[in-house]
Amino acid sequence: MVEAARPGARVLIAEQLLPRDDDPAFSKLLDIEMLVLSGGRERTADEYGEPLDGAGFEFVRVIPRRARRASSRRSCATRTGDAAASFRAPMELYVQRDQPPGVPPLHLTGERTLPDVPEENYWFRRHLVVYEWIARRVAGRRVVDLACGEGYGSAVLGRTAASVVGVDANPEAHEHARLKYAGAHVGFARDMIETWSGDVDCVVFLQTIEHVQDPDAVLARLHGLVGPGGVVYVSTPNVLTLAPLGAARSGNPWHLREYRPDEFRALCARHFTTVELLGLFHARRLRLHELAVERLGWDRVHRRLGLTRAFYDRFGPSISTRDFALRGGLLERALDLLAVLRP
Repeated sequence: MVEAARPGARVLIAEQLLPRDDDPAFSKLLDIEMLVLSGGRERTADEYGEPLDGAGFEFVRVIPRRARRASSRRSCATRTGDAAASFRAPMELYVQRDQPPGVPPLHLTGERTLPDVPEENYWFRRHLVVYEWIARRVAGRRVVDLACGEGYGSAVLGRTAASVVGVDANPEAHEHARLKYAGAHVGFARDMIETWSGDVDCVVFLQTIEHVQDPDAVLARLHGLVGPGGVVYVSTPNVLTLAPLGAARSGNPWHLREYRPDEFRALCARHFTTVELLGLFHARRLRLHELAVERLGWDRVHRRLGLTRAFYDRFGPSISTRDFALRGGLLERALDLLAVLRP
């Protein structure tokens, strides 16, 4: 930044700060999770001043900002429209609505997607459609849903599977899932993916391998869990469409590694005999929106007419799983990659 900035230029950093006092704060939870997952951390205002001063900037002030409801444009973003919006920053004030009695709502942090948050609908449906696709193929199987998060995916798998165990290490997510979704065929365990064990012939591991430090060790463990005749489903974002154009990574602070289709296939092939790789694409209304952005300059039109918020406040919550499609073939433009793996 020092080299790019002209004399007298100002740099604005939008970031969540750690409070100086001992009061509870959501940013402190993020600080712990970032330290464990990636070695990074949140900072206080004083701690931000140190690297800025060291780089030759004068640290002037902190401007408090009230969180406001983001436009659903962020949730519908594609690389062709607004590359910077292709991943979600932590949104502390977005909380699940209308939860069953006795079920504590979860906050949207950017680490995992949630149902019942209208601003998150695009990302929730993008994840849900893959769970529904898998559910149609696991009838009668004993399934473990590793890193199950809120638990909605485990519940979907439980519609067809003989049994489902949703596993997550996060205590709030585990308690929420247990209270909301546990039933005759669906249960939940608070455990790590590296240590959980059970009698299963199917592993579902979605949108998580990009978060782990040693993906080869994780895939080797998944291979051992299912044994002969088992099947493993692993998904991850496609960095070619997640990252800004020309960038090697998306900048998502939760991701330790991100994969191109050929890299993801090679990783899976090191541990499984059969690798079928599919891609998730926009369909129906989302495909029309994508074409409107790419070919008709819709981004410029809605801004010029002052329709941005009104349009996306309606468009985002209306997205359904039918607005996505899973298929094989050329995967460079896929949103996410799904590997179907057999020993």
